[in-house]
Amino acid sequence: MHSAMNTTEIFLIAMLLIFSIPYLIWRLCRTDYYAPLVVVQIIAGIVLGPGVLGAAFPDYYSFVFNPAVIQSLNGIAWWAVMIFVMIAGIELDLQKAWEHRRESTITAGLALGMPLIFGCAAAAGMLGYAGWVGPKAMTWQFVVGVGMACAVTALPILILLMEKLEVLRQPIGQRILRYASLDDIAIWGVLAIILLDWDRMGRQVGFLFAFALATLAYRRVMIKLQESDRWYVGLIWLAVCGFGADWAGLHFMVGAFLAGAVMDAHWFNQEKMDLMRHHVLLAIMPVFFLSTGLRTNWAVGGAAVFIAAAVLLVASVSGKLMGVQLAGKILKWEKGEASIIGWLLQTKALIMIIFANILLDKQIITSETFTALLLMAVASTMLTVPVVYPKLQRLKQIISRPK
Repeated sequence: MHSAMNTTEIFLIAMLLIFSIPYLIWRLCRTDYYAPLVVVQIIAGIVLGPGVLGAAFPDYYSFVFNPAVIQSLNGIAWWAVMIFVMIAGIELDLQKAWEHRRESTITAGLALGMPLIFGCAAAAGMLGYAGWVGPKAMTWQFVVGVGMACAVTALPILILLMEKLEVLRQPIGQRILRYASLDDIAIWGVLAIILLDWDRMGRQVGFLFAFALATLAYRRVMIKLQESDRWYVGLIWLAVCGFGADWAGLHFMVGAFLAGAVMDAHWFNQEKMDLMRHHVLLAIMPVFFLSTGLRTNWAVGGAAVFIAAAVLLVASVSGKLMGVQLAGKILKWEKGEASIIGWLLQTKALIMIIFANILLDKQIITSETFTALLLMAVASTMLTVPVVYPKLQRLKQIISRPK
């Protein structure tokens, strides 16, 4: 029967698995409190990967996820995540961050800097063991890359979780978005530095110069267009920026972020933007989660991967909480405020996974390191709602207090 199936039919079997398994687990097990659907989809991607399904049923795994099917899935995943990263770039609110620049820069700087230091220390420890450093990585690239992965805050998932906690439109939610927005810029800036290729420096400088000039023209055009046209032209702009960045050696994800970062959120209706993000998450991002799971690897031993993930999780969470606690003391926040903000800012899934995917593509980390980072991202995100919700119930006055 297997031999009678063509690639299209096998591809549709893969899509059936991608969409049905996470949904059924999420709905039947009622995991929403500690694991929203997006987190279940990421976990399902790992389970459907070579380390679990591939090890248990190697024949079925190689039949469903054959090279032709994987190639098709990867194409959908690339476009899905490019749209998602562009939306994250559009939603950066730098104007608000500038209006509250002292508070925002202190909090964002410490919230990013402390876990970065802790993560770099953990990465330095990993250097002493084989199997973690990618074949094309310089030592500093590996250390800074893993350190930054520990410091990442996933702005899109943070928005989803704050909507669930009903604090997104409250003053504390808007403050947290400012901090996360500044960290997002720093994250992509550091990534660009890590990806600098001295052999292709001319291309990279040329791309950035051409991007700056094109942005000026693009913004003038977008201002004159109706909103319906802006969506379409925005996708054209996304493809151009992604191609240019990848051609220059900076990776198409960097181009996707730049494409969104130079757009103004007020060009688009906020409700439509929220719907766009929702539909991308619903219809095509699950394919990215599956393709991410297919890249996991346990070759250095399952125990070693889990130990590395646990160390990275401790570095990430403790660094983020310590950084925000220090910011709270400097800015004289109320008791308990720093804890709520720190736990929300350590939400990692999606952006950290995208970040780690880029490091893996550039062979700065190995599949084993990628797997450890992925497990860390899932665990840190699953901790957020169960920890924050009780705190919010005890400290309701903090939610609506402006800053």
